[in-house]
Amino acid sequence: MESENKKSAVSDVGAWAMNIISSVGIIMANKQLMSANGYAFGFATTLTGFHFTVTALVGLVSNATGLSVSKHVPMWELLWFSVVANVSITGMNLSLMLNSVGFYQISKLSMIPVVCIMEWILHSKQYSKEVKLSVLVVVIGVGVCTVTDVKVNAKGFICACLAVLSTSLQQITIGSLQKKYSIGSFELLSRTAPIQAVSLLILGPFIDYYLNGKFITNYKLSSGAILFIILSCSLAVFCNVSQYLCIGRFSATSFQVLGHMKTICVLTLGWLLFDSELTFKNIMGMFIAVLGMVVYSWAVEAEKRSNAKTTSYTKNSLTEEEIRLLKEGVESMPLKDVELAESKE
Repeated sequence: MESENKKSAVSDVGAWAMNIISSVGIIMANKQLMSANGYAFGFATTLTGFHFTVTALVGLVSNATGLSVSKHVPMWELLWFSVVANVSITGMNLSLMLNSVGFYQISKLSMIPVVCIMEWILHSKQYSKEVKLSVLVVVIGVGVCTVTDVKVNAKGFICACLAVLSTSLQQITIGSLQKKYSIGSFELLSRTAPIQAVSLLILGPFIDYYLNGKFITNYKLSSGAILFIILSCSLAVFCNVSQYLCIGRFSATSFQVLGHMKTICVLTLGWLLFDSELTFKNIMGMFIAVLGMVVYSWAVEAEKRSNAKTTSYTKNSLTEEEIRLLKEGVESMPLKDVELAESKE
């Protein structure tokens, strides 16, 4: 039992490490690929289509070679999920374009309470006071180190709301589908990736044209840009797999809370690699956020232990109703049967 718990803990740490490393890596690669000082590849939605195309191909090869097994999930559920996921991607891109960076960061932070509320509505999930407090600490910490100017406009606000709701719903749905159909994270990803790839490759160029006024066909590819596109797509496979893996093993709320470690890593690496400014305010915010994450991890573990004890007590003790039924059964037993039982003893 102890060895199983240790293996599970190692797997949990491995899933989080893969997600953080691949996510931070892809942000750094995309920064070089898309920034004006880099290769100015300003086609984020189409690039996401490339990501899912490579992920779908990896899933196809894995199924063909027998490394993974394709399990059945109804097509309408896969289509529904893909629509929600694509709205999330488009909404995030539009929100970043239409809003100030400060408001964009606030909208991302609002995903934690939104996920909590949606899990409560959809799955009747309850949270302890300690968990709620730790979530608040994380939100405050990340807010302090990332939010600067905050400007709001009607279009940007609508896009931000759409992005937050669809992203939260997408992450909750990943966990729900895995439990509902007893399907692994990679198996589910290999079913949804082809649909997302096709839809984003068709719609992506038009969305990108709306965002930056340029068609991808007019972009002049260089060997450096191709190299970074390949790197971005490769990291996306690990990022997508680890996202499904983390949500399947934990919950959408945990994924959001501990996922803000990526924000801290990005700020730190930006300072180390790209000469980005790192102020005392940033450092204080990072410290508060990490403290909140530590408290959250402790609160979740405490909640699990408490639930395990309650379950164990319920299983090992008779309820009043069971005692009453047992008494009634003994009293209604014929006298002959009682004497026969006594004589056998």
